[in-house]
Amino acid sequence: MEAIATEKLNTTEPLTDEEVVRRVLQGETALFEIIMRRYNQRIYRIARGILRDDAEAEDVMQDAYVRAYAHLNQFAGRAQFSTWLSRIAIHEALARVRRRQRMEQFGTGDSNDGETEMNLMATSLNPEQLTSAAELGKALEDAILAIPEQYRLVLMLRDVEQMPTAEAAAALELTQENVKVRLHRARALVRKELFARAGTEALSAFGFMGVRCDRVVARVMEQIRTR
Repeated sequence: MEAIATEKLNTTEPLTDEEVVRRVLQGETALFEIIMRRYNQRIYRIARGILRDDAEAEDVMQDAYVRAYAHLNQFAGRAQFSTWLSRIAIHEALARVRRRQRMEQFGTGDSNDGETEMNLMATSLNPEQLTSAAELGKALEDAILAIPEQYRLVLMLRDVEQMPTAEAAAALELTQENVKVRLHRARALVRKELFARAGTEALSAFGFMGVRCDRVVARVMEQIRTR
């Protein structure tokens, strides 16, 4: 089964998302691996951006993929498949946040819609003191995770994942203007000079590859096979 998916991944003309979906629905279950490997990075960044917890983000990825597979016949093609999948991941992550909040005995009060003054570790994350790309990448991740969720997720999709404004708006179910406003606010919170110094390192932030990618794929495929 894995050999089939790997073979398809190595073709010179990759299957479109829609073609993969059609063939999975026709019984070629192994091809669902193509979808996971194609979008693992994006789905991880979405989940991590909402939950701010690495282990929980990985759990949500698996739940989102299993849910997507279970409802694959509901994908109508009105939006891009990547947008449809992103929405599922967002809803799964937000549902986990709500469950977590219900379990907590003590709340933190009103967040003032994210307008609370943020101290992005000004001393420990001083860009002048960062001496390597690795340190800068970690500083960028920490800065992003420090800002409120409504801004953090927009920033994750637009600047880290490089998703077009229209697609980000569709995934988040916001207007494009709202996305632009939140992105502007998010960039201000993270500090322009940090992004300027990070440069292309922004694209590699919140990496999800190698063994971790393989682990999620294996777990999801196992759940799919036992359905």
